[in-house]
Amino acid sequence: MAEEVRGPDTTALDEVVTFTSELIRIDTTNRGGGDCRERPAAEYVAERLAAAGVEPTLLERTPGRTNVVARIPGTDPSAEALLVHGHLDVVPADPAEWTVHPFSGEVRDGVVWGRGAVDMKNMDAMVLAVVRAWARQGVRPRRDIVLAYTADEEASAEDGSGFLADRHAGLFEGCTEGISESGAFSFHPHPGTTLYPIAAGERGTAWIKLTAQGRAGHGSKVNTANAVTRLADAVARIGAHTWPVRLTATVRAALAELAALYALDIDTAAPDLDVDLLLDKLGPAAALVAPTVRNSSNPTMLEAGYKVNVIPGQAVAYIDGRTLPGTEEEFAATMDRLTGPHVEWEFHHREVALEAPVDSPTFAKLRAAVERFDPAGHVVPFTMSGGTDAKQFSRLGITGYGFSPLRLPPDLDYAALFHGVDERVPVEALHFGVRVLDHYLKTA
Repeated sequence: MAEEVRGPDTTALDEVVTFTSELIRIDTTNRGGGDCRERPAAEYVAERLAAAGVEPTLLERTPGRTNVVARIPGTDPSAEALLVHGHLDVVPADPAEWTVHPFSGEVRDGVVWGRGAVDMKNMDAMVLAVVRAWARQGVRPRRDIVLAYTADEEASAEDGSGFLADRHAGLFEGCTEGISESGAFSFHPHPGTTLYPIAAGERGTAWIKLTAQGRAGHGSKVNTANAVTRLADAVARIGAHTWPVRLTATVRAALAELAALYALDIDTAAPDLDVDLLLDKLGPAAALVAPTVRNSSNPTMLEAGYKVNVIPGQAVAYIDGRTLPGTEEEFAATMDRLTGPHVEWEFHHREVALEAPVDSPTFAKLRAAVERFDPAGHVVPFTMSGGTDAKQFSRLGITGYGFSPLRLPPDLDYAALFHGVDERVPVEALHFGVRVLDHYLKTA
């Protein structure tokens, strides 16, 4: 293996900007209806991997919904393999709302603009730049690195990581751990304080469909069996429900590190810990853990009726539910109670919650890689409020961490950019990410 102090060359730093910009220009919008076509982006990645001597395999469950998988052999055949994965699809973007066109990939004043600049064509580009730098420098990692560029992450993953896990498990033979999006980005809760949250958990997905039955009739008549009213009552109860605190090991570890950082005299291991009080004391830093101390259930869609003066016999709603590990039965029982006697519910889409150890050698190496390039930064573990492809790959026994490193300026709100308007990433943040990933993947 090449000397560890040798970092990526200047070509890699140039290429990561080019790759991010050009991938953004390939419109891979996933609206969830099956019309997304990731193939042009997959071919873009595959061509650049092949040029670096890494043989890509292109795989599709549905024509045009293309995934790319490749393996880089390590120097130690006995070592367990590491999966590095990123998705090629993006959420929709309305050009009328943006300062620049969301698929322009414009580089302006040291910033790359466009849909996917943060989620997650930046990470796709960083990994590609690192791998190509290794080819130029003659670098081989210690353990096998399996690369997966997936389709359909922004919807069901049925054409992406789910398809790969179910139908092509052999390509991931030997993989025990993986890294992907939503972690190791800088977060600035207070002036002079920089946190780097590394994800060691994800809440489970529990999307719910509610169906209310009633008696159809004329809108001018009294109707005590109105399906819309029944549905609205259930939706209001669910939306207003305050879920009880349920602390996972990852969240408790995050609270402990944050309390120590802010010198708070609070025993975070205490069984009667007042979590809401602790969050108040943490101030802006609480944003890292507040969404994951409880389950959640947010109404998102309503469907009922076809004419204003006709009471429909049925009304439907959808709930975005998220669950912490070990709370699945509690979640279901709560839905039974909140929906009431006239509304039926069922899981529309369901995925398990994940939790990875934060006291592992892997987490220690992830921490060290970030702190090597920002010694003043503080790495903390956290749990994602949403989810990633790691859920699908977990079916293969792969433990996932969120690790797509970015050093962002204090005035750039990462959370707002994620699926937001004017998504963008500074060039310097991409350079930081390439350096950190290069170092970690060499030493993993």
